[in-house]
Amino acid sequence: MKLYANLAGVEIGDGFPVRVMGVINVSLESFYHGSVAVGRRAVQKQATQMVKEGADILDIGAMSTAPYLHGTISEREEEQRLTAAIAAARGVVAVPISADTQRSRVAAAALAAGATIINDVSGLRADPEMAAVARKAQGVVLMAMEHRPSAQAPMRIVDDLLGACLSRARQARIARRRIVLDPGIGFFRRAAVPWYEWDCRVLQALGRLRRLGRPLLVGVSRKSFIGTITGRTDAEGRLAGSLGATAIAVYNGAAIIRTHDVAPTIDAVRVGEAVRWQGRPTPGTRR
Repeated sequence: MKLYANLAGVEIGDGFPVRVMGVINVSLESFYHGSVAVGRRAVQKQATQMVKEGADILDIGAMSTAPYLHGTISEREEEQRLTAAIAAARGVVAVPISADTQRSRVAAAALAAGATIINDVSGLRADPEMAAVARKAQGVVLMAMEHRPSAQAPMRIVDDLLGACLSRARQARIARRRIVLDPGIGFFRRAAVPWYEWDCRVLQALGRLRRLGRPLLVGVSRKSFIGTITGRTDAEGRLAGSLGATAIAVYNGAAIIRTHDVAPTIDAVRVGEAVRWQGRPTPGTRR
C-alpha cells in the first residue's frame, strides 16, 4: 500500500522526501520559550528564516497544548493572536501555513487570514464544529490524544485513536488524500506505562501505523521525554536529543517532521532518509 497525501500542494508520503514543518509559537505560555515570536516583525523574521532554511510548511500556534501546562486562553485571545501571526507570515512567505488549534471558530478565522492547513491535536474531538471547518482546508493533521488512563499497550491505543480520527474525518467528508496523522508524542501522561517510555515505544514501532493508510507527521522537537532521557531539564538544552529522535522517526517511517529548529533538523532528516533508503538517493527532490 503506497501512502500519499497532499497538504495545500505539498506532496507527502512514499516516493517523496520527508517534509519539514517549522513551528512558530505566538503563545507566551509555550513550553519552549525560544520558539516564541512576539509581534509582527518577530513572526516575519522567524517565518522568513525557516523558509530560507528549507521548511516546506509553517505551523503557527497561539495556545500551548503541552499536557503538563495550564496554557488555556480565551477563544477570542487565541483567535487574535493566531490570525495576526498568520497574516504577518503570509505577507513574507509563500509556503503553506498550518493553524495549530482545536477550536472551530479560531480555525475558520485562521483560514480567512491565510492558513490553508488545520492541525488539530484533538483529532476533531474537542470541538464538534471543527470537522466542518476542516473540510474547507487544503490539508488536515489529526493527532492521537489521550483522553482517559489506560493499561493497554501504547501502539494499540495510538492505533485505535488514529483510527477514530479517520472515522470522524470520513463522516465529515474530509478528502482522505488531505489527511496526515500524528501519533501524539508527548501527549500521553496517564497510562500504566511511564510517559517517556511510551514515547520511545511509539517511535520504535511507527511502522505498524502504516496499516492506517495515511502518512505520519511526528513532532519530537525538544519534548520532555528527551529531557528525561538526557537529563536536560530545560527545553533549551534538548536540541541534540531532538535530532537523534528525528533521525529515528524518519528511519521508522515518518513522512513529516515538525520542529522548532529547521536547519539542523533537515540534516538529521537526511541522515534518517539515507539509512532508511540504504544510501540510495532520496525519492523526489527537496525544495
